[in-house]
Amino acid sequence: MLVLLYLASFFVLFCLAFALPDLVAGFRELPRGAGELSPEELEQASRITRDVLLGGRLLISFLAAGLSVGVGIWFRALPGLR
Repeated sequence: MLVLLYLASFFVLFCLAFALPDLVAGFRELPRGAGELSPEELEQASRITRDVLLGGRLLISFLAAGLSVGVGIWFRALPGLR
């Protein structure tokens, strides 16, 4: 159970590390304002999000998380798995 927790934690960490810079850059393109987004702006936001998430970054994040947990177990660096 602890291995799954480590895997999920590393997955979220790598997702943030790989996807967040592109998401921030994409959403900076959207106009600023206190009002709601127009339908065109909502479409642009959903396109940016879809491109970032489906651009292969989820698979890379999952593989990196699995590799990190595997290396942590191999070198006995993860607490609780020694």
